[in-house]
Amino acid sequence: MTSINPDLSTALAAAAGGPPRRYVITGGPSSGKDDLITAVHNAGIPCMVDEPGREIYRKHRERLGRHLRKEDRREYSLEVLEAFVAEYTAHVHGVRFYNRGIPDGYGWEGFFGLKPTTELEEATARYRYDAIFLLDPLDTFEDPDDIVWAKEREIRRVHELVVQGYYDAGYEPVFVAADSASARLDFICANLRLPKPSRGA
Repeated sequence: MTSINPDLSTALAAAAGGPPRRYVITGGPSSGKDDLITAVHNAGIPCMVDEPGREIYRKHRERLGRHLRKEDRREYSLEVLEAFVAEYTAHVHGVRFYNRGIPDGYGWEGFFGLKPTTELEEATARYRYDAIFLLDPLDTFEDPDDIVWAKEREIRRVHELVVQGYYDAGYEPVFVAADSASARLDFICANLRLPKPSRGA
């Protein structure tokens, strides 16, 4: 059973009535993002449930009967962007973490040799996050869904493009070193001046 740090709960409750504070957790494939998002939920911190791109990808894949190719990416990307904007605008008070953010689109478009869409450029300028936490890749490959990253150099390339995308969008991301999910979440909370979740364990 997971214990929740009461000091963290108090801090989140105090922020709940205030202005929105939006924090993105992102990184390339095999960065341990899913485990960290689970830790965020277990700590009682408001957070996007699922990365919307995955479910949208599955829908497109089922419709096409194959993985998406470059020529399929525009329609898919615009649908993903719409989902991210909906998540962003639905949050109006307090702290919330996001499982990837709008500027992730720069990295993914770049990996497939596409330029950013006008819609992505406009959304990036309009919907801004308060902080970006970029996860350094782990040593082990882990992504049982949507296996399209067969080669380690592809994983590294996606990660590099995601990082560059956030810089291009005008952010200075905070890099989170490879470590356990709980240690990474403690680092992130300390960076945000929130009580560390592990102190409630």
